[in-house]
Amino acid sequence: MPGDIENDIDRVLIDRDRIAARVAELGRQIAADLERDTKRHPSDEHAGEIVLVPILTGSIIFLADLIRSMPLKMQIRVISVSSYAGRTTQSRGAQLAGELPPDIEGSHVLIVDDILDSGRTIRLVRKLIAERKPATLRTCVLLRKEIPEAMATPCDYVGFDVPNEFIVGAGLDYNGYYRNLPDLVTLRPEAM
Repeated sequence: MPGDIENDIDRVLIDRDRIAARVAELGRQIAADLERDTKRHPSDEHAGEIVLVPILTGSIIFLADLIRSMPLKMQIRVISVSSYAGRTTQSRGAQLAGELPPDIEGSHVLIVDDILDSGRTIRLVRKLIAERKPATLRTCVLLRKEIPEAMATPCDYVGFDVPNEFIVGAGLDYNGYYRNLPDLVTLRPEAM
């Protein structure tokens, strides 16, 4: 699949400037909330420990941009969840593909993902991390699809609500490609 990936774009849904502005705004909001949380739990053994748990691989670009707007001391502990196989655009269900972060009891945890569509991934990871007894647990996604399953799934921070289309760029991929596009776009049918 060599070639210019720009030729595969059908249309830009959200441009890089809007993404950057919204991610910076989210980072400031999350940082303020986490600072308040750490002050509410001063006697906890893990008071002040902030742990971000990005879900690989789609959230990495979003996470990198997000944390630049969060001037807090934090740890990053990645996890991997598998839900799409090969060239499909349909989720086959969320399955943990690695280990959960150890030693997060009493910490302030933020789960970070690229997109909320079926809600299975966020619900699975949230449940598994909640079992490890963090002091606080929040979720953040760059995109949430405007479909009933996504809208009904609790999420603390949402970058953008988007139509129910297959979207790539800003970390989201199709068959491993297009994560490096700076805008959120749809692809031409012949590219899929």
